[in-house]
Amino acid sequence: MNIFRLAGDMSHLVAILILLLKIWRSRSCAGISGKSQVLFALVFTTRYLDLFTSFISAYNTVMKVVFLALSYATVYLIYMRFRNSYDSENDTFRVEFLLVPVIGLSFLENYSFTPMEILWTFSIFLESVAIMPQLFMITKTGEAESITNHYLFFLGLYRALYIVNWVWRYHTEGFFDQIAVVSGVVQTIFYCDFFYLYVTRVLRGRGKMSLPVPI
Repeated sequence: MNIFRLAGDMSHLVAILILLLKIWRSRSCAGISGKSQVLFALVFTTRYLDLFTSFISAYNTVMKVVFLALSYATVYLIYMRFRNSYDSENDTFRVEFLLVPVIGLSFLENYSFTPMEILWTFSIFLESVAIMPQLFMITKTGEAESITNHYLFFLGLYRALYIVNWVWRYHTEGFFDQIAVVSGVVQTIFYCDFFYLYVTRVLRGRGKMSLPVPI
């Protein structure tokens, strides 16, 4: 494992922990898209089914279990523990517009037509768009708390670091995973505008990041 992948994994973990701590400490999930969190839980579930069939390393196994546990804990807090604070009126992105094409692509573009491989491919494609309900929610409301922005920043940083990881592996190992790389690039593109707003507004001390509200 190279330093870029490790840094990417840590950024991913920090993002999830920031979100969980935000919910727990404020006793509220206001401003957080439950739909995005459900999609991420689905991503980890379909990707880590090999927990029961293969062992790569202790680190790999521990991280899989941690991401699964934290993703379901987040969903639980949003839809059960603090459901009264969940902003369902603004979390209105039509997730079927994501799921239908992702399912179709998973059957058309995969490395082998087996259930495990199709589910793994599904998880890769779904992860690239799972953040869209959250970004849509921020755009709809016109602003987001800085703690939510920190979550999105570290999530985007994780994807950016993984792109560097793939470049490094290609040059040092000759390894290239077309499905993962293309999906990762697509996901990182979604964060480009957010990164600019994060640096120019959040890091300059504003409590919230305001966005233009669509008419």
